[in-house]
Amino acid sequence: MAVTDEAILEIKAMIRSGELRPGDRLPPEKELSEALGLSRSSLREAVKALAIIRVLDVRRGDGTYVTSLTPEVLLDAMSFVVDLHQDASVLELFEVRRILEPAAAALATPRATPDDVAHLHGLLVAVHDTTSVDELVAHDEVFHRYIADLAGNAYLAGLLETLSSSTLRARIWRGLTQEGSVERTLTEHRVIVDALAGGDAALVAAHVTVHINGVVDWLRRATG
Repeated sequence: MAVTDEAILEIKAMIRSGELRPGDRLPPEKELSEALGLSRSSLREAVKALAIIRVLDVRRGDGTYVTSLTPEVLLDAMSFVVDLHQDASVLELFEVRRILEPAAAALATPRATPDDVAHLHGLLVAVHDTTSVDELVAHDEVFHRYIADLAGNAYLAGLLETLSSSTLRARIWRGLTQEGSVERTLTEHRVIVDALAGGDAALVAAHVTVHINGVVDWLRRATG
């Protein structure tokens, strides 16, 4: 095993054991390297690697700290990777959404209160025939994020947020080129909310699948 990898595992073990907690400052480099039996250069490389994936936060002139380790922070590294995708992979990202988002909506169904349903209906009312494509896509993002958050799983919601952001350009493209996109989106959102209000998790998941599948089918045809 590379010495740097060993250093990463040692720091990971300190975090998992609670020796280092979110927000804690790491001991000085010399002290920590001696305690772990590692060279300072190996420790330095390990810290750089863990900073890239947002486990550690290196503050120049202040020291190195464990981040909050919250899902949105840890998933930020994945967001960076997804942002590097090529246009040809957008379809694959939508297919991942088609797997995860119905599951999130099903989890959200028993958690949704009448106030939540009312809020979602309010989002629908805000969209009409004169709504621009940009506004429609913004509405779509808020609508799906709200339901994902209701699922009560921060990691799942974070993954979906990353995937939603990465497919934004394709959704704008569809809105500009496909007639009736506003009414189609509203209709599909409306049946999702109605199923959510009825407490039918399977039906909610089915409607979400159909909704996302419409974009997938359009994208397949558009990219030929």
